[in-house]
Amino acid sequence: MAETFDRFPSAEQLRELSVEELSGKLAQMRKDYVLARFKHAAAQLEKTSDLKNFRRSIARMETVLREMKRA
Repeated sequence: MAETFDRFPSAEQLRELSVEELSGKLAQMRKDYVLARFKHAAAQLEKTSDLKNFRRSIARMETVLREMKRA
């Protein structure tokens, strides 16, 4: 797995991964999102726009994963 991804990878970058790698990244992204939500609730999250980015990135990963499983 290439570790040159941004924190919020694009769909093009995600399509380069295998199903197993993408599933692992999705699980990690969900954990990070939960932690970010807790930080936001405790007023410790510096960039609140990250919450929106996490949601969109998770949706993007789920979409690409669904595409891979259908093909």
